[in-house]
Amino acid sequence: MLDPPWYPVVAGLCAFAGALVALALYHRMSILPHRRRLQELLATHDELLGGGTGERASQRIAAVEQTLAEALGRLGRVEELVAELRGCAQTDLSRIGLVRYDAFDDAGSKLSYALALLNREGDGVVLSSIYSRSDCRTYAKAVERFMPVVAASEEELQAIRQARDASTTRAC
Repeated sequence: MLDPPWYPVVAGLCAFAGALVALALYHRMSILPHRRRLQELLATHDELLGGGTGERASQRIAAVEQTLAEALGRLGRVEELVAELRGCAQTDLSRIGLVRYDAFDDAGSKLSYALALLNREGDGVVLSSIYSRSDCRTYAKAVERFMPVVAASEEELQAIRQARDASTTRAC
């Protein structure tokens, strides 16, 4: 008996349908459980990275990146301010020494003084005021690297040493 001409087509379609059924069964039994497990893991991942707010991990990461960018911008401004303060600290008069004394035996109350006003590098000025009953004289002498440029009295040198040894310096 001869096969009808459409028999090979029907046989091919049946074979194709059988393969599709087999593939569907394989998918149902093997792939779907793993897919569900992956979806559960992804949901757990999103929950952990989302901080329990229901956000997706990608949203949470984007928010973290934005916060980081803002923090880096603020850090840049802080670094600029620190540089500005360092520059100011180099020229401020943060080291101060004061010595009060009696320049003459007939004048009491230690009204004479030597005042050293220096920056961190030891540059600045030492001011001296010598008081007597008849007058008061004031002198100013430059100081470089904690050394007076011209001859200085013992009180002026003592004021410079006090300024140099000052353990605390005030902010700019």
